[in-house]
Amino acid sequence: FKQKTAYEIRLSLVGSEMCIRDSKRCDVMDEIDRKIIEVLCDDARTSLRKISEKIGVSLGSVSNRVKRLEENGIIKGYTVLLNAEEIGWELTVVIGMRIQKGRLIEIQEKIAKDNRVYAVYDVTGDFDSMIIAKASNREDLDDLSKNVLSIEGVERSVTHLVLNTVKELPNSLPNHSK
Repeated sequence: FKQKTAYEIRLSLVGSEMCIRDSKRCDVMDEIDRKIIEVLCDDARTSLRKISEKIGVSLGSVSNRVKRLEENGIIKGYTVLLNAEEIGWELTVVIGMRIQKGRLIEIQEKIAKDNRVYAVYDVTGDFDSMIIAKASNREDLDDLSKNVLSIEGVERSVTHLVLNTVKELPNSLPNHSK
């Protein structure tokens, strides 16, 4: 295949395998890798020995595969899932932002530095960027709006207060059987 740019990533499905291609590598993530990831998604503290027992593969194979998945950036790290409300984040907001032409990355990087900001996306449509943020209370949200979302280069922002969270999960594997 011919790549358009050195950074372009192409996804292609080969049976039940997902091949991630870029200019540096072609890694195949097979069903065993998917099972390992599923176990780790359920509990990232699961030992390699326990994973090998659950999926019926040798400990050495699991160890090598996890190491390869980490080295290839498929597994980016391990983290703790916190209950946002229990630790003091009372409000969740989704913010659409229109940003001055030519300043998108600069403004997004400034906004992303704030610990209340959980995600920053480039998007299509009426806005240039969408932000997911948490605030401890209305005063904190007011501070976020006035001091972070109103920085020079932001032409317009529209803040939507989340009333109820129906589903909020970390990343998971795509279901290729559909």
